[in-house]
Amino acid sequence: MHFSFTGKTALVTGSSKGIGRAVAIELARGGANVTVNYSSSKADAEDVAAEIEKVGGKALVVGCDVSDQAAVEDMVAQTVAKFGGLDIFVSNAVYSDRQLMIDADMKGFRRTVDVSMWGAFYGLRASSQQMVKQGRGGAITVISSPHAVIPFPTAMAYNMCKAAIDHMARTAAIELVKHDIRVNVFHPGWIDTPGERKFFSEDQLIEGGKSMPLGRLGTPEEMAFGIAFTLSNEGSYMTGSTMTMDGGVQLPWWSKRTEGGQ
Repeated sequence: MHFSFTGKTALVTGSSKGIGRAVAIELARGGANVTVNYSSSKADAEDVAAEIEKVGGKALVVGCDVSDQAAVEDMVAQTVAKFGGLDIFVSNAVYSDRQLMIDADMKGFRRTVDVSMWGAFYGLRASSQQMVKQGRGGAITVISSPHAVIPFPTAMAYNMCKAAIDHMARTAAIELVKHDIRVNVFHPGWIDTPGERKFFSEDQLIEGGKSMPLGRLGTPEEMAFGIAFTLSNEGSYMTGSTMTMDGGVQLPWWSKRTEGGQ
């Protein structure tokens, strides 16, 4: 089953890999045109575009550092120029370092905030401005994390950003509801993505998955299906809400642990 997005145009940030990649392809399967965004992995983004075309969609590949507001606004403009509008926005791009707060390299700390918080805001703002201008409504999903509510150690900057964008999305939902623009939050759990290899070895990921309540890590494709629902007509009565597909990470017993994924 795939939700229908026929005639819609979507922009997914950080969509060259992982969850963003899976979301871009899932939306294309439903009939959407998709702007594939990357920061440094152009070849991966072009591979996603090729997959989109295989399933019958049209793709635009745009290199853009989402921490640059002007670049994000230009990416939205390129999307509109290519496809004639923008109906769906998914904020997925993220950056994170893992260090204790007292030892943190402030360059990495600030980079996390610039990409993971400000980048989400710039995308939300630019996309919603376009949707308001069009006057035909829209759907926005901000991909956040259980880190928004669980203070995982060594991830203070990331935790801060995720908590901030949760509230950002809910505020946007109430501001944009009069324009028929829905804004929701999505909390994935510990997902088997290339990004996790920055922090964990393959053996650690396998063992970590076994320790999860459901006994494994989640997949990007599972997350993409849930995210697609929040953007679909079937999810049209949902705004200002948080959808969670975290494999049980936020269950009370898990919150006592000191390690976890996204």
